[in-house]
Amino acid sequence: MVRETKYYDLLEVTPSVSEADLKKAYRKKALRLHPDKGGDPELFKEVTHAYEVLSDPDKRSIYDARGEAGLSEQGGMGGMDAQDLFSQLFGGGGFFGGPGGRSQGPRKTKDLVHRVHVTLEDLYKGKTTKLSLTRNIICVKCKGKGGKDGAVRPCQVCHGRGVKTQLRQMGPMIQQIQMPCDECSGLGEVINAKDRCQQCKGKKVVPEKKILEVHIDKGMKGGQTVVFQGESDQSPNAEPGDVVIVVEEKPHDKFRRQENDLIIDVEIHLLIALTGGQFAIRHLDDRALVVNLEPGEVVKHGDVKVIHGQGMPSQRHHEPGDLYVKLGVKFPETIDPAAIPLLKEALPAVEPLPTFEKNIILEEVHLDDVDTRSRGGFRDDPMDADPDGDQPRVQCANQ
Repeated sequence: MVRETKYYDLLEVTPSVSEADLKKAYRKKALRLHPDKGGDPELFKEVTHAYEVLSDPDKRSIYDARGEAGLSEQGGMGGMDAQDLFSQLFGGGGFFGGPGGRSQGPRKTKDLVHRVHVTLEDLYKGKTTKLSLTRNIICVKCKGKGGKDGAVRPCQVCHGRGVKTQLRQMGPMIQQIQMPCDECSGLGEVINAKDRCQQCKGKKVVPEKKILEVHIDKGMKGGQTVVFQGESDQSPNAEPGDVVIVVEEKPHDKFRRQENDLIIDVEIHLLIALTGGQFAIRHLDDRALVVNLEPGEVVKHGDVKVIHGQGMPSQRHHEPGDLYVKLGVKFPETIDPAAIPLLKEALPAVEPLPTFEKNIILEEVHLDDVDTRSRGGFRDDPMDADPDGDQPRVQCANQ
């Protein structure tokens, strides 16, 4: 049983997808989203990260069983740069016209992606929250050299490339895969233990805790990002990448959101529905809206009304959308028989029973409450599917 399907949804595949079809789906979507083709860079990174997880059997099994939380606990949320993974899978050139298949520029460390879960109230009013993260910074003691001057030498196994090439046969085809070098841990360099920097142990970087202030603007939506440029891991051989904060919107117990509009279900008393009156809606900020229903207008169960300008603010100009109110009418459980004549006098007259032919026999019956627990009980939809199959249930008439 798959716990989460987000990564599969990003690649537009099902959890039962094969390795070959998974790669095809990633290639198709990555080509469409690639920044060199004008695609969304952040979505490209998310899709690539999803593929990196699902294409690894161990990570995929952890994700299927425990979702992203399981990957975080196992240290599997990181990964290589999205551009690098794409180039390794589909080659350096030929896709986007450049000699390396990607826009030329300085190499960057991978982006750090964090998710911030916020309430609908936070998105309505705006919020500033602090995020603590740990990143690598260049070692001050050795200034990013990893050891004494001249102690660093190229790895003899990968010849300083940091990767080694492995051939894998898939049916009649042979696939060439680049993997990090085991000898130098993908660094392309080795340092004798006695010559290593005592502070960074030859890694050239040390961990540092950093606090970032994340500003959630009014009207932001789930899935949007806040980017801190250059705040990712530092490296002596690359520019620091970005810290990307992904905004995740928590479900609300009363309001539903559609773009900049809000929807709420409100139950009103039968007397208010018939004669008018007031009811209140507690809004997402420090206000309550008092709604007036004019006498003479009868509200029906399921009616939808709108309050203009009381929806979500737009992010750019903070212009509000609308608030749609779906009204439900609460009927009393019982009525005092003494009040029935007054109701009959106040309400429109009931239409009389239809007249039937003389040969029709009239039989009086009573209504009982439905026992929905009984076998073959009442269904709202007569086309409800048969529990033993996908076809609609069909009733056969006796001949």
